[in-house]
Amino acid sequence: MLEHLNRAMEDIDRNLDREIDVAELARIAVTSEYHFRRLFSMLAGMPLSEYVRRRRLTVAGAEVLDGERTLLDIAVRYGYTSGEAFARAFRAMHGVGPGEARRDGAVLKSQARMSFRLVVEGASSMDYRIVQKPDFRIVGKKARVPLIYEGVNPHIAEFIKGLGKETVERITTLTGGDPAGIVSVSDDFSPSREEGSELDYWHAVVAREDAVVPDDLDVLPVPAGTWAVFTNAGSFPQALQQMWADVYGQWFPSNPYEARQGPEILRTHFVPGAGDAEAELWIPVARAVRS
Repeated sequence: MLEHLNRAMEDIDRNLDREIDVAELARIAVTSEYHFRRLFSMLAGMPLSEYVRRRRLTVAGAEVLDGERTLLDIAVRYGYTSGEAFARAFRAMHGVGPGEARRDGAVLKSQARMSFRLVVEGASSMDYRIVQKPDFRIVGKKARVPLIYEGVNPHIAEFIKGLGKETVERITTLTGGDPAGIVSVSDDFSPSREEGSELDYWHAVVAREDAVVPDDLDVLPVPAGTWAVFTNAGSFPQALQQMWADVYGQWFPSNPYEARQGPEILRTHFVPGAGDAEAELWIPVARAVRS
């Protein structure tokens, strides 16, 4: 899959002076647009749109310094509707306006062209299984929170603290599916999953089929499908966050699956007195079509 991803990266650079067709990039990468956006963001550490913007402004910066085209011609060439819009974007990246850069020969920033490769470190392996799961319901309480990649998310911690013991106990009594018990559910991400974007966070259970849900609890119906289930153990929350990164950075590029739309479910068991946790992460997947 990495070979196909790198072909898509080459296509981006060939088309910086026109609209980038993400559906075409996904076709080149032999995957869905949904999976391509998500995989790119996890591998690159930035949304696809941000990478394209920075590459355009890098190439535009070279043309500004070159002096052959007018600043307005360069602005239009790279998709800006006016010289003012181009100047604002140029200054936001380079710290200087295009006119000043041309006049004074300023030092500009550069976004390198990306390519991906698989780096194997040590002798570790990822433990996973593939599960075919019928439709089910997630039942609990949800909140809209910002996405934070490293460390404890204080918005989630505050939300859970505010639920109260009685509410959590009522949610727990509805459990009956796999994974069992209280789970953390992440759903409705932004397409690029950029840091600071919002998602729905659920403190919930996979409810048993006959569970009668109280009116004050939230319900998320989940259709039948395929799930990749990963397990690991380590310091909390670092080991769990690294597992998420490894799933997208190592497992997907090496296996014939792609992410599909749906909630991501995490079941965590804390080791008493150790500051560690054992985790089980459920990711909705589909078989990928590879050429």
